[in-house]
Amino acid sequence: MAIQSRADAAHAPADRLRAHESPCDDCAIRETSVCEVLEPDQLARLRTITTVVRLDPHATLFQEGEPAEHLSNVVEGAVKLYKLLPDGRRQITGFLFPGDFLGVALNKTYAYSAEAVTKLRLCRFPRQRMEKLLHELPNLEHRLLEMAGNELVAAQDQMLLLGRKTARERLASFLLMVSKRAVARGQPASPLPLPMSRADIADYLGLTIETVSRTFTQLRKDGVIALPEQTRVEIVKREALEDLAEGG
Repeated sequence: MAIQSRADAAHAPADRLRAHESPCDDCAIRETSVCEVLEPDQLARLRTITTVVRLDPHATLFQEGEPAEHLSNVVEGAVKLYKLLPDGRRQITGFLFPGDFLGVALNKTYAYSAEAVTKLRLCRFPRQRMEKLLHELPNLEHRLLEMAGNELVAAQDQMLLLGRKTARERLASFLLMVSKRAVARGQPASPLPLPMSRADIADYLGLTIETVSRTFTQLRKDGVIALPEQTRVEIVKREALEDLAEGG
């Protein structure tokens, strides 16, 4: 892939590889990424297998079923992960932000598709070389397992979200999740950047676009949130939002 497969042909102008660019220069997400645990000499070893990739919005990183040839760390931008259902519908299973890792596959193929939501910068690692490095650097392997465990918890949370909660509860939970992840990246808890579209949010929450838009409007009218921009949300009454998320 290099993103080398169909993704290259479809998105070649957007996929600009910069082999000369040091992936660690001015890195703002080092303390929240997989690299956090590495000593300087270990980081230098990782850098030898790293390529910086820049993508435009809507570019495909990889598609479900393609050979899982690379792992990636999000440095800038946002990614959506999704699966296509047999009837053609799309279920978004997650959103990734700076510091998040993607591309881990249990088999030799990707179990989901990944697409850039915004302009994107990634550090990309060949899977075979990365696996070799994991065996040599146990602290890196443990960090990756920790991040995979966090993904499992997020997946379980989404199952609860889709199975038991109302539209208002789902959207409130989603906003709080985005806020929590922003804080983990060292950003303010509010206002929140929401670069994904209302359609993306609907596909993540298992709702229609109309329901998502109507629920945003209801929360704004109730004074729980403010919507200064289409892609930004201010949490005005956090406790009220937390009560909503818990079914209160």
